Amino acid sequence: MGLLTYLLTLPVAPVRAVTWVAQRVVDEAEEVYYDPAPIWRRLAELEQQLLGGEIDQKTFDREEDELLDRLTEITEYRRRP
Repeated sequence: MGLLTYLLTLPVAPVRAVTWVAQRVVDEAEEVYYDPAPIWRRLAELEQQLLGGEIDQKTFDREEDELLDRLTEITEYRRRP
């Protein structure tokens, strides 16, 4: 039965392979997109820019809010089963 099953499902093997590769690409893209490290680095850079006088408080607050929203999104994603 194993040989028969193998022969009958052989035509769909390329589809399974493409599906597997596509899933690996999606997994890697999600890992990169939901990585909090770049957000934390950008927050530190933003604070340095504020302290160095490169940006004003209003710009800092706006960008900080965006980054904190992004961190919230990442946290919620990582909590999902």
